Amino acid sequence: MLKLENHLGTTTITTEYFAGLIGNVVSSCYGVVGISASTPMQGMLRRVSGRSTPAQGVKIKAIGDKLVVDIHIKVLYGINVSAIVKSIMNKVRYAVSQAVGLQVAKINVFVDDMTAE
Repeated sequence: MLKLENHLGTTTITTEYFAGLIGNVVSSCYGVVGISASTPMQGMLRRVSGRSTPAQGVKIKAIGDKLVVDIHIKVLYGINVSAIVKSIMNKVRYAVSQAVGLQVAKINVFVDDMTAE
């Protein structure tokens, strides 16, 4: 949980909110086929439930008033991976700053799989 204080009071935002927001942004990026499970537990839940959520490959850590984001993705084979990662980083920074006004300190993007469609 992250607490933001301003002149109107205190707002508490859960990391699940950020994970869902970032997962939706990443899923809409060109060249991203899907989001991979970031932990073995998430992978097991995906197999048991038979469905995936946008937040399952996203891990958020709050350090002070800044965020550190880990994202695990699957990309389309033949697309420039560097361009995809740069696009993801820019879109995530913009979406988080627009949604809640927070800065993202670091974004780690892990390409776990390449898929040919």
